[in-house]
Amino acid sequence: MAYAGKRYRKMAEKLDADKSYKLSEAVAFLKDNSSCKFDETVEVSINLNVDPRNADQNIRGMVSMPAGTGKTKRVAVFARGTAADDAKAAGADFVGAEDLAEKIQSGDIEFEVCIASPDMMGVVGRLGKVLGPKGLMPNPKLGTVTPNVVNAIKNAKAGQVEYRLDKQGIIHAGLCKISFAKEKIEENIKAFVGAVVRAKPASVKGNYLKSVTISSTMSVGLKLDTAEVFTF
Repeated sequence: MAYAGKRYRKMAEKLDADKSYKLSEAVAFLKDNSSCKFDETVEVSINLNVDPRNADQNIRGMVSMPAGTGKTKRVAVFARGTAADDAKAAGADFVGAEDLAEKIQSGDIEFEVCIASPDMMGVVGRLGKVLGPKGLMPNPKLGTVTPNVVNAIKNAKAGQVEYRLDKQGIIHAGLCKISFAKEKIEENIKAFVGAVVRAKPASVKGNYLKSVTISSTMSVGLKLDTAEVFTF
């Protein structure tokens, strides 16, 4: 069992383990009890009543954070010609075709988002074994394979967050920094959780949300009131 530090134990003592908290109450608690020397990340964990083994229940998507994430992501774009010029003008950190593929194949991956124009998938497809395990493979469902690379770059830079179901049926994500204003943190949580709620597969019967928990990097988790969550 991992050792719980003094600060963590002191924070846990303030919570009612059987209580489901309102969002505003939970966020206020996290901010009031943040005492780390670094700017912690506000995180959310959503436990869903789905079966990840079923393809139609393997939930995945992207959500734009209305208040941003507090972190600027480095973006790589596969494009040629005018699309490549547009990508550079839009602020892409790395732009290329076969040359970019060679760089990635050598293990030089210095980006958090990878975007491709549709005509480049013949080149990108060969990178599946490298980009796939890192969750960086461009995907039309995530908006990262698109003819409008400029819009995709702007979304990535502005603060998009991916949601993706793990093998245990849980979605984890970091949404923003604890230094954000309380209202901004709430906006991001509502946007993210609301998107996951709306992504409910038609094949799921019964209660979709098992639990929603928010925390910061070094804090305890606070379980949210799921009745309120459905209003996000």
